[in-house]
Amino acid sequence: MNTQNNIKDPKKKKEKKEKMGYQKEQKSHVIVLPYPSQGHINPLLQFAKRLASKGVKATIATTHYTVNSISALNVGVEAISDGFDTGGFAEAKSEDLFLKSFKTNGSRTLYELIQKYQNSDFPVNCIVYDSFLPWALDVSKQHSIYGAPFFTNSATVSGIFSQIHLGLVSLPVKQEDMPLLIHGFSPLNFPDLPSFLKFPERYPVYLAMKMNQFSNLEMADWIFGNTFEELEGQEAKAVSNLWPGKLIGPMVPSAYLDGRIDGDKGYGASLWKPLNDECLKWLETKTQNSVVYVSFGSMVSLTQKQMEEIAFGLQESNFHFLWVVRESERDKLPNGFIDSAKEKGLIVGWCNQLEMLAHEAVGCFVTHCGWNSTLEGLSLGVPMVGMPQWADQFTDAKFVEEIWEVGVRAKEDEKGIVRKEELVSCLKNVMEGKRSQEIKKNSIKWREKAKAAVNEGGSSDNCINEFVEFLIRSDRKKSLNGHN
Repeated sequence: MNTQNNIKDPKKKKEKKEKMGYQKEQKSHVIVLPYPSQGHINPLLQFAKRLASKGVKATIATTHYTVNSISALNVGVEAISDGFDTGGFAEAKSEDLFLKSFKTNGSRTLYELIQKYQNSDFPVNCIVYDSFLPWALDVSKQHSIYGAPFFTNSATVSGIFSQIHLGLVSLPVKQEDMPLLIHGFSPLNFPDLPSFLKFPERYPVYLAMKMNQFSNLEMADWIFGNTFEELEGQEAKAVSNLWPGKLIGPMVPSAYLDGRIDGDKGYGASLWKPLNDECLKWLETKTQNSVVYVSFGSMVSLTQKQMEEIAFGLQESNFHFLWVVRESERDKLPNGFIDSAKEKGLIVGWCNQLEMLAHEAVGCFVTHCGWNSTLEGLSLGVPMVGMPQWADQFTDAKFVEEIWEVGVRAKEDEKGIVRKEELVSCLKNVMEGKRSQEIKKNSIKWREKAKAAVNEGGSSDNCINEFVEFLIRSDRKKSLNGHN
């Protein structure tokens, strides 16, 4: 009897691995290159883990400054240079200087990394690179290997910028020309547009970086988008002739979606030290759906006036709240607020956002609507209050409120400030108002759709399998040609 079990178990294990796409003889090797900021490293690292779970050797190539912050099971990590190896972007002190240096030094050291594996058992046959770094495609072509940009924005935002790149939409987009009508898209009003489109003169370097994503796109072998068919299939299809993206998201750790990657409870990268234990202990003392979780991500810097309005709004709402305030932002809080808020709130410098959103005590997510945070809120079924600050966050907030109906957008006054009264009103709408039940119902619906997309046979899983099978076929062709 024991002998039979011993024979059956490996077979079942093999069948399970084959279902997940593992290939024992697989030698495909993909280098995954993120832009070196938290919001870009996370989704690309998660994609590397998805590829590794399907038998592909995946290696993250990141800057010397960020390399020690990344550790993920079954994913290799290698350092390349951005020219500022000890201080990263902060050492550069200028976006323009950093990007130029990264292109020069990154191209050279990425080339050297590919060469390092050239005669190994796992030569590199594809670079999946952050779309902010189009020079990586040039490097891939120099080596005659595949190149695939990974867009970290929504399909909608990628579609808008592809239209601008081809001159189909002119800049600046003016208020009198509203709404902006793009075939297959919902009409976009002036407050819904990315800030780079409304005020291009304010963000010349970032706008140039957004436009450069499309500079050599026609040479790419694959194009990936961190979204999914059910969420933005219509928008992606509408611009598929300009931006033919394969939708492979949401790139959120497996434990919160399909559970098919063992131990995948976090991204595996953190440029800050989280305070998870303190946060979780505090949440454990709160009742279900009673806590407002507030975080504006890793880059947003609010004005002192906006911080004060949020602080007083949270106090006046009378809800329990957990607010992530980075150390660099703490001096903007009202005097004495941290002490006076102790009865109702907890303020921390950083935490594992997924763990917080997954906790049953959290009933609402106040967010800047960065795309990663938006996908996390959707994937975990948490109703949102959107407070967009810049870039694509305004467009994401429109979809949160009007298209997916999983939250509300807090409205700014004529000075661009969300006042405390507006925040209190939004929190009450989402947590206990007439709309709250419908918002919660929609949040659960989208959570289930996100899970289905990445699970076996889901739309995103099928796209990833298609890519893996493409790599396998190309490996076999090369192998056969090598024998001829």
